[in-house]
Amino acid sequence: MPDFRKEFIAFCIDCGVLRFGQFKTKAGRISPYFFNAGLFNDGAMLGRLGEFYAKAILAADTPFDMLFGPAYKGIPLVASVAIALARSGRNIPYSFNRKETKDHGEGGRTIGAPLSGRVLIVDDVISAGISVRESVELIRAEGATPCGVAIALDRLERGSGARSAVQEVREQIGLPVLAIADLDDLLRFLGAKPDLAQQLTEIEHYRQLYGADAHA
Repeated sequence: MPDFRKEFIAFCIDCGVLRFGQFKTKAGRISPYFFNAGLFNDGAMLGRLGEFYAKAILAADTPFDMLFGPAYKGIPLVASVAIALARSGRNIPYSFNRKETKDHGEGGRTIGAPLSGRVLIVDDVISAGISVRESVELIRAEGATPCGVAIALDRLERGSGARSAVQEVREQIGLPVLAIADLDDLLRFLGAKPDLAQQLTEIEHYRQLYGADAHA
């Protein structure tokens, strides 16, 4: 596991973004952990988060020309990632969308750089894939090409079928999805922490119950 993945998981735990306990998911499951990217809510945390995204994006070596953040959570994320990439030597334009098209002033559906070339979508997680699908439609409508999706955490959890939402995006939309870390990374991290042995056991059990089939 690359060091930045371990550092990211430790960072999420320290910030209270990744918590352990009993949490009811949208699917009605009782999860032994909960990841809430909305809790990256100050400048220092957001800046560090952008650095982790940048490291994951550069490590994936996916060609892209600009970044796009879907409203609303993707807006601060895409800005922080653009800043982090610029500091690492890649000054990349970015944009984000409005929830409703503006019909006055500068107008349009997006704010920031015009969508063009290969566009990498930046979001927090992929739950049902709705945000990604809407982003892909908007990007293509503007004459640009969606080339991938960058997220913070892949839960590797199946939906109503055998596949996860991330797998469905990869297979149905045809886009690569890169994550700073995934559930397997979390399990490896916990396995190296004797004081978190109970959390490891609970999450391993949850993975056995609800983990996506890698071959689905």
